[in-house]
Amino acid sequence: MAIDFDEALDADGPEVASSMNITPLIDVLLVLLVMLIITIPIQLHSMNMELPIGLAPPPVVVPSVVKIDVDAVSRITWNGELLADRASLEQRLTQAARQSEQPEIHVQPERATPYDTVAAILATSQRLGLQKIGVVGLEAYAR
Repeated sequence: MAIDFDEALDADGPEVASSMNITPLIDVLLVLLVMLIITIPIQLHSMNMELPIGLAPPPVVVPSVVKIDVDAVSRITWNGELLADRASLEQRLTQAARQSEQPEIHVQPERATPYDTVAAILATSQRLGLQKIGVVGLEAYAR
């Protein structure tokens, strides 16, 4: 039951189409394309964010810094001002500890400063209740 194309060409009747009719195939593909487009979720270019509720936090207060320098002969300076003795240092540390917002205490000893002088300053600061104490300039001692 096969078609003999040679006989069809010899006949005077209409020609037999030897190619496949693709119109129904295109119709089916278009329907599938439309269904695909409809089923794809809409992409929104937005992002959900939880915004803070209430007032903004207060601005950050830059802490005041007190720089205590100690030289090789144990002379102490308070922000560049030479102090007479350890009693005047203790008096200034007491005043700093009583402030509502305590300043940061930066102790910067020279390389040849005796250890007991620096330790005494740190211990006095801690005993008086200062919370923000630090030794700065230690990078000079790194090897």
